[in-house]
Amino acid sequence: MLKRTLCIENPCHLKCNNEQLVISYAAIKGLEDRHDKSVPIEDVGVLVLEHPQITITHFLLNKLVANNIAVITCNSTHHPTGMLLPLESHTLQSERFKEQLAASEPLKKQLWQQTVKAKINNQAAVLKKWHIPHGYLNNAQQSVKSGDADNAEAKAAAYYWAHLFPEAWQFFRKREGPPPNNLLNYGYAIIRAAMARAIAGAGLLPTLGIFHRNRYNAYCLADDMMEPYRPFVDAIVRNIIHETSAVEVLTQPIKVQLLSVLTHDTKIEAQNSPLWIAMQKTAFSLSKCYNGEQRKLLFPEFL
Repeated sequence: MLKRTLCIENPCHLKCNNEQLVISYAAIKGLEDRHDKSVPIEDVGVLVLEHPQITITHFLLNKLVANNIAVITCNSTHHPTGMLLPLESHTLQSERFKEQLAASEPLKKQLWQQTVKAKINNQAAVLKKWHIPHGYLNNAQQSVKSGDADNAEAKAAAYYWAHLFPEAWQFFRKREGPPPNNLLNYGYAIIRAAMARAIAGAGLLPTLGIFHRNRYNAYCLADDMMEPYRPFVDAIVRNIIHETSAVEVLTQPIKVQLLSVLTHDTKIEAQNSPLWIAMQKTAFSLSKCYNGEQRKLLFPEFL
């Protein structure tokens, strides 16, 4: 089932009633005349809380966690800063944890090789969409070694970012850099949350990565598995700046486009699926790699 991504931008009170997420304005000064809105909790996959005056009941939080919904909180600049995920989300979670912890270094290197190849392949597809030379990335993808020993990912990224955006933007990818870095950061935060949710749903530890190992990062595995999904955000941002250069502020129309990334059509296992479903397939394929059922990760192809 395709889940919805909800972004709450205005002051409101969130509660649960009859298995519905209710957005109420009754207690908000100046908004009392607005009618309550409701969404079936089972239809929600990601909930983004942007406004500092949003209140939420503990009962609703428990319902959201029970339904494996990623709840994202934002700071004063509307950028995601926190995430709530369930501690228990799979019936065989303990067994999956043990398999994940027991993964050998050779296996993790092979998995990272597959991940980098898939990422570079999707980066090449994005450049191809915009009629930008991408032969270098095709060659880089074919030369990725186990564990990416030659750092093909970084070399491919240097070429990719130097060519993706028009020269007039003088773009340099840096998290705290000038626009459109802000758009990329927002989009990446959304797919990171969705991937963390998929990983938790597959009974795996989002903290224990195969490549990322930052001791202060609680979502190392999500950061690993989301790499081939980043180009889907890049493509949306490239399209946005093609339509407008006014991207200093994350306006509501821009956020709507970025949030749509989870419903982007892709191909995985020779079938078309929304990105949201593809993430679940990626996470479950990883759990099967850990338990020895298969050796290949499933990743989406950019269409």
